[in-house]
Amino acid sequence: MQLTGMLWGRKLLDLVEFPHSEVRGPELSVDEIKDMIKRHGQVFIKPVFKGGVGKKGKAGLMGRVDNISDALKEKERLYFATHQFGNVTAKASGVTYEGAVPAKYEVYFSIADNTRYRAPTMTITHHGGVDIEELPPEKIKEVPFDPLTGLKAFHVANALEELGAPTELISPLVQNLPKLWDLYNNYGMLMLELNPIRMSNAKGRLSPVACDFKCMFDQDDPAWKRLNLPGHLFSDDASEFEQEINQLRTYQGQSDVYVMNDQGTITAPTFGGGANAMVTELLGEDATISSDFGGNPPYAKMNDISRITFKYWLEQSNVLFIIGGKANNTDIYETFRAIGDGLKSHFQKHGPKPLYVVVGRGGPNLIRGMGYLRDILDSLNIPYRFFGFDSAMSEVINYALKVNEWMKNGGKEEIMAKMGG
Repeated sequence: MQLTGMLWGRKLLDLVEFPHSEVRGPELSVDEIKDMIKRHGQVFIKPVFKGGVGKKGKAGLMGRVDNISDALKEKERLYFATHQFGNVTAKASGVTYEGAVPAKYEVYFSIADNTRYRAPTMTITHHGGVDIEELPPEKIKEVPFDPLTGLKAFHVANALEELGAPTELISPLVQNLPKLWDLYNNYGMLMLELNPIRMSNAKGRLSPVACDFKCMFDQDDPAWKRLNLPGHLFSDDASEFEQEINQLRTYQGQSDVYVMNDQGTITAPTFGGGANAMVTELLGEDATISSDFGGNPPYAKMNDISRITFKYWLEQSNVLFIIGGKANNTDIYETFRAIGDGLKSHFQKHGPKPLYVVVGRGGPNLIRGMGYLRDILDSLNIPYRFFGFDSAMSEVINYALKVNEWMKNGGKEEIMAKMGG
């Protein structure tokens, strides 16, 4: 769950009284645009995208205008602009008008959970306004800090002094940047980034002014709901499958999915982050989805997940690959019972389909769960291979890949013949 841009970012910054540029939405009238241009000299026009969409400036998706004629042309160009970023294509829905903030200095600032330090970490540089990865290490300062005490003024002051930042920058940043910890910590964020913060001298002394905003929320932390943000901000261009699965998210059990290849032939309900990373990497383009259904999902939820997954992907799949590490608290019997019942229900509704099931799993009630799933697969004449917790996951994945190749080269016909088709 990502939020980018100042249209909503300004509302969050107002909660902690952090200064930001004047930002107006797509409802602005011609006279109001003229007034903004008159007061600020220049106005930036930016498209509004849902979710996190990067590199907009480099893609030319930003207009800088100083007259109403150019402003209206840029509005027309950007209002429904399409942006390709990596493998994501996003379509804008409206624009923002942002008053220019003249400044000599630009600052990059972020707070994020850092796995290296296992602590929240402030990243700061007074060489802002650029992609942070383009700067050499000596121009960036990363400062981990204790989440119990939070980000303090001395963290900011020490970091800027070590970077050799101009003295006039330090005091206004020390006064204002710690406010952002309250925003990050109180509303369930995983990441908060301001880039750039322009150091305005409009009042005769330097003052930080946020000119772009990005944050990421932890969807499983209910604290973000206190912001009362409209749900459509996070309903990006996900597939129907992803939207259906994501509606099942509860306090108990994950239901994270992402479509990898809509022409894939291995559908892998995966359990656990480590398993997800390895399966996604090794299956590559053969995988239909990337998923993590761990967290001890109850029977009803796992059965719903199975029903939705089979509805979208089973028809094109050669292999149903149920894979995860050795669980500590997940009841494997309940998981396999839900998957097995979902598979049986799908076959009853849609008829037999040539399929090979590969299972790799460990955890409580494993044997009982495998026995239940075996009985269902036998009743449906579906061939299968089960691997226990003592099997290397990479070998199990390679086995699934080999089965997929066999299915492509005559295996489906053999299975269908045994099914009576």
